[in-house]
Amino acid sequence: MKRLSVITAGLLVIAFGVFGCSYMPWSDAGWTTLIDGSAGLDNFNPIGDANWRAEGGAIVADKGKGGYLVSKNSYKDFQVRAEFWADTTTNSGVFIRCTDPNKVTATNAYEVNIYDRRPEPDYGTGAIVNVAKVSPMPKAGGKWNTYEITAKGSQLTVVLNGVQTVSVQNSQFAQGRLALQYGLGPKDAPGGPIKWRKVQIKPL
Repeated sequence: MKRLSVITAGLLVIAFGVFGCSYMPWSDAGWTTLIDGSAGLDNFNPIGDANWRAEGGAIVADKGKGGYLVSKNSYKDFQVRAEFWADTTTNSGVFIRCTDPNKVTATNAYEVNIYDRRPEPDYGTGAIVNVAKVSPMPKAGGKWNTYEITAKGSQLTVVLNGVQTVSVQNSQFAQGRLALQYGLGPKDAPGGPIKWRKVQIKPL
């Protein structure tokens, strides 16, 4: 019996080493699922010309001059967690507290960036554009990643793959929609694909 317990513990250690840093199952308690990869886009309004679709267990875009999925609901204080895959040339992001649901920009919302090749890397992947820089910039390209974003009052926190990249106070935007981006890549060339496997939100 003792030997079995030792073997079991060893297998758990191995499993954590293999899977612990890449993906751990989430508890859905208290969370509203906006995207689960296999459903449609009933929780969002698309703007722009990105070719959003369900494919391979994810919501994907890889063509167009740029576009967004804008949530139908508005949120004030909340946590978002999003599981995404990006190419090394992908230009994407999670926009929070978007004040204009018909025109999403980094000047009327907080843009939590996904852009490994951004010309100004201080505001690349892991940063909040024009609000909170990141150094060194983490890389998201070529793998599945998890964003955990918290907005409570003026406190904004971003965690990428379990590592905090941003913690900042900013009161410019108090409430608004959530938006997911597909954008053009470096030098306005077509950006790499963005895939959203799971996106959830929990009001605070």
